[in-house]
Order: sequence, then structure tokens, then C-alpha cells
Amino acid sequence: MRAVANPPNPWHRFDVEWLGPPPTAALEVYEECAKSIVTENKSPDVGFRFGVNPYRGCFHGCSYCYARPSHQYLDFGAGTDFERRIVAKVNAAELLRARLLRRSWRGAPIVFSGNTDCYQPLEAHYQLTRRMLEVCLEFRNPVGIITKSALVRRDAELLGTLAAQANARVYMSIPFVDGAMARAVEPHAPTPAARFDAMRVLADAGVPVGVALAPIIPGLNEDQIPAVMEQAADAGATHYFSVLLRLPRETGPVFWSRLRESFPQRVRRVENALRDCHGGRVGFFERMRGRGPRWQSIQRLIELQARRFHLSPSANAGSAHERATFRRPQPQLEFFGRAADENQNEKRAPP
Repeated sequence: MRAVANPPNPWHRFDVEWLGPPPTAALEVYEECAKSIVTENKSPDVGFRFGVNPYRGCFHGCSYCYARPSHQYLDFGAGTDFERRIVAKVNAAELLRARLLRRSWRGAPIVFSGNTDCYQPLEAHYQLTRRMLEVCLEFRNPVGIITKSALVRRDAELLGTLAAQANARVYMSIPFVDGAMARAVEPHAPTPAARFDAMRVLADAGVPVGVALAPIIPGLNEDQIPAVMEQAADAGATHYFSVLLRLPRETGPVFWSRLRESFPQRVRRVENALRDCHGGRVGFFERMRGRGPRWQSIQRLIELQARRFHLSPSANAGSAHERATFRRPQPQLEFFGRAADENQNEKRAPP
């Protein structure tokens, strides 16, 4: 456990100083009855349209997480608060079912974990993700999942059925093969080995799996790309996508602080490499991809390894859902239809 250390909240006009040592950061769980669960992305550099996030905040505590600033909308901090003050949207499945029942819904793919991990440890208790997947299966609505949690293997059978009847694809986010380095940057996420094992379980259950090289941190982990892709292919992955590290304003202090703590000799190297890949100011269309010679060399490395290990590129977790499988169940009509059949059978039966 670490002392509370949050970047300044831009919505606050004052700072709070502890009168003595700061308290330790204990896990706090909040339950929320949300008003909606399906979000629509209109940003041109996000590769999917509809997403769901059953949790706010993430126990994994990845120092680079771009979702950290979103916690400030709850008047929480983007640092330790994001990792230890977790909100569960307890009515997520009911909200999703109501949305899919709308006549305006046409069965577009839904991406789980567009913001925080839908299989973080609290999912073992709340099972919000599983319940929403069951709703998607009921409607045969295609889904894509991005996670770094081994807990996803719990739902391998369910996801296999969904993959067969509609479409489902799971991407395991694995930026490192070095377990010690992963622990320093992703302190409470499952080990890379556990993620590869989960990928293998899913593939054996008939779930199409891919690897998300996310994020690529130039100067820190691009040399691990070949090993990540090799082990992913060995575990059954067939697709991949990559994302360059991006650091929103409140995420930056968390990332650089942990990098200085764990890899002080690499800080300057990473700073220079990111500058090379971003070419200075990052544009709205380039938050998750780079430009310039260094980024081009990283892309060539990825493409070479993809051909070597027979991995196909995928723009995002919500892509490659070609089949129109969506159906809107009508339980009331089915019930009345069965009742009418039974009534006809009674009339035909001999006295």
C-alpha cells in the first residue's frame, strides 16, 4: 500500500495538506445505480462506436492508464483514488438489456473495457461483466473485450457460445513479457504469464483471441514486442493491434513518478523516445499512434513479427464482426403462442 498521491485536480481551487503523515490507501468500494451503461464514442481516433464500462476506477493501478482523469468527474483523484476507490455500476446488466430492447438498436458490436478493465478483481464478486455478456448472448449481439485480467478465463464457456452464435473476440493487453518490469509499471495486474495462460484457455474454448500491444512505451518495452507476439501466437492468438503510450495531463505525473522510482536510468531515454515518436505536440487524430522515423521502425518491427507468427492486424477490439446475428427476443409473444397451441390441443383432444 502507498500513501495517497494524486495529481492536482483541475476542478479544485484549493489544495489540501495533511496535518501529519497521510493515511494509507485502503480499498473503498462504492455501488452506483447508473442512469445509462452504453456510451457512444464520436472521437475519430477511437476505433469503436459503442462501449460499456461496469466499473469506475481500476484496481490494477497501471501507471500509464489514460482513464485516470475520468475519476475526477466523481470528485476523486487520478492517482491512488483511481486505484482504490472503485465504483461498481450494480444495475449494468439491466441497463444494457433495456438499451438492446430499444427499436433504435441495430446490433452494433459492443466493446467492454473501453475505459477501465471489466475483469478487475471486483468482478469476481459482482459478476457485472458476466451478466452483461449473458444479455448479449440472449440478443446475439457481438462483443469485443479488452482486458489484462486472467479472470476472463472464468467465462470461457460463455464467451465460446457467444462467439459461435453471434461474435465475440477477446484481446489480452500484454505490453511486457518481463514479469518484474510489468509489476513495476502495472503493479496489481496479473503477470504476463497468467495472461498468456488465460488466452490459451479462451482459444481452447473456441473464442477468437488477439493480443493488444498496449501501450508501446518507446525506450522501455519495444524490444519485448517480438517475444510478446511469439508467446501470444503460441497461446492461440490470431490478431493483434498496437497503441502508442499517451499520457493525459493527470496521468503523466503518476507514470513519470513510478518510472523514476523503478527505472531511474531509463527516464531520459523514454522522454526522448516519446518526443521522437510524437513529433512534439500530439494532434487529435494521433493520440494513440505516432509519426516519424522511430515510430515507423517500431511499426515495421511489429509487421515483421506479425508475418512471422501469422497474426493478422485488427484496427480495434470492435472490428471483424461481419455477421448480422442480432435478434430481439419477444418472450411475451412466444408465451402467448405456446398458450394458443395448448388451447387448440385441448379442443382437439377426445372427451
